Amino acid sequence: MFDTMVMTKAVAAFCGALLVFLLGNWAAMELYVPRNANAPQAYAIDTGADEPVEAVAELTFEEAFEVADAAAGARLWSQCRACHALEQGRNGVGPYLHGIVNRNIGEVDGFNYSGALAQVGDVWTPEVLSTFIQNPGGVAPGTTMNFRGIASVTDRANLIAYIESES
Repeated sequence: MFDTMVMTKAVAAFCGALLVFLLGNWAAMELYVPRNANAPQAYAIDTGADEPVEAVAELTFEEAFEVADAAAGARLWSQCRACHALEQGRNGVGPYLHGIVNRNIGEVDGFNYSGALAQVGDVWTPEVLSTFIQNPGGVAPGTTMNFRGIASVTDRANLIAYIESES
């Protein structure tokens, strides 16, 4: 069944197909590649990419808290609402946050704290709250608060201002 004639036909078919593909590639390169591909651009659009970018100074938390917008913090409250409540005495997965600003840490009656908050401090000052909201697991390792945190200083200040205004 496999004699020399069959093998010769198979090799000839392979070489013929290769030749067709090579010639097709050559024809496509001649037809579709412009001859002046390396010519300079006719015009350039200035995007400002070459201009140096001025560094924007990051606000400190104290500065951000002075100008905090409680209305903007109301939108951020939706992240906290799943576990916390603003009504006094209504604990959820987390303790209620009514009056949390300048309240002693771990003071809510009827809520079983994890004990990891002892290393945070004694009082929930706005600065301590901001640090905790930024990275709860990093500030209080072992805390049961499973939250990724809020990186923006302005967002944290707005959220704390909203919680304080609702208390």
